[in-house]
Amino acid sequence: MQVPDDPKSYRRGWWAWALYDVANSAFWLVIVAAIFPFFYQGLYVHSRNPTGKPLDAAELMALKTQGGSWLGYTAGIAMAVVAVLGPVLGAVSDRSAVKKKLLAGFASLGILSTGLMVFIGPGDLVLASILYAVGTVGVAGSMVFYDALLPSVARPDDLDRISSFGFAAGYLGSVVLFGLNVLFLKRPGWFGLADEGAAARASFVTVALWWAAFTLPLLRHVREPAVTESKGGGNILIDGFRQLGGTFRKLGTYKQLLLFLIAFWIYSDGIGTIIKMATPFGNSLGVQTGDLMLALILTQIIGVPCALAFGRMAKRTGAKAGILIGLAAYAGICVFANFMTQTWHFYVLAIGVGLVQGGTQSLSRSLFATMIPQGQSGEFFGFFSTMEKFAGIIGPFLLGILWGEGGDPRKGILALAVLFVAGAALLWKVDVAAGRKAVSPR
Repeated sequence: MQVPDDPKSYRRGWWAWALYDVANSAFWLVIVAAIFPFFYQGLYVHSRNPTGKPLDAAELMALKTQGGSWLGYTAGIAMAVVAVLGPVLGAVSDRSAVKKKLLAGFASLGILSTGLMVFIGPGDLVLASILYAVGTVGVAGSMVFYDALLPSVARPDDLDRISSFGFAAGYLGSVVLFGLNVLFLKRPGWFGLADEGAAARASFVTVALWWAAFTLPLLRHVREPAVTESKGGGNILIDGFRQLGGTFRKLGTYKQLLLFLIAFWIYSDGIGTIIKMATPFGNSLGVQTGDLMLALILTQIIGVPCALAFGRMAKRTGAKAGILIGLAAYAGICVFANFMTQTWHFYVLAIGVGLVQGGTQSLSRSLFATMIPQGQSGEFFGFFSTMEKFAGIIGPFLLGILWGEGGDPRKGILALAVLFVAGAALLWKVDVAAGRKAVSPR
């Protein structure tokens, strides 16, 4: 996997790799999870009530819930694009040394669309939807190649630790920027901003700048993995589609890997939906902006030590056991959310998610990395990304349908618990040792 032998180069490589978690986590937190969702719901309310007539609590909740429905559809469409592109792009990246270039291309697409959000006006719901979708394609597409670079920066016995470190670094770094953005919202005058809307748009610009700055170390210090075997000539994109078909056939021979991917697809559907829809959920129920932001800061802060703790726990119990613990907690969170009536309940939910989110995702990534054939990380992480992105379609679309008529946004939340239970049941059956043996050199 071409991991550097020199300790200094090895450390510099995985640090630079982990800093991209700091880069893209700002988008996931500020745009996907926190500020953009309530900003978008405000645009939707304005589009349906352009005269600004007074609305009672029930009318406002209905419009905010419908705005969350639209956001769910937008997120689902964006994830569908990446889900279709992911495995082909991953296969292409294995046929030539272009993982870093493709990561940079998708990141640039996301950075540009995020920066352009500063031009979203009060009635620009369509523009907001387009920029959000394009930005999501950019960040999710870049993650295909970011994840695929993990085996080239970490030794096999370090995969859990370094994958967990990346998530922890992302939590810690993004919460620093998010703290500044919350100050923008609470005290816009301190920064020469006219109101909360201007503060939100300024926050989007800071995300673009932050994302760009923390992408540079990876591009500079992470070595592009060489192609390990001759891939032949011809059109690289056509060859990528051919290799994609070959990957489908290969998965039939790696039965434990296939079972893991199915389990991952199911439980990631729940995780992705919670990340994207938690803020619209709380906002629709009347949780104030300040409480929403503080709760999400708590999630990030708690997520730092917990992601690292999951990495250490995996050393003793194995990554599979750590993931199962996280999924059990997620199922409990969904049951609790179904009965949420008070603002403090949202804080409890945020703390619960912070305890398990980073650890569950990081161990899923590192466990998968130990069960794929050498020299095919782009191809197989393309599939990994596809499972994750297809999971990001179903949940938001489901809530979009259930929330489409307005009313109580708690409808459908309990159904997410079924995804965690079903995913855990399948993961329980995965024989990790057999999966690793199947791809080990003969």
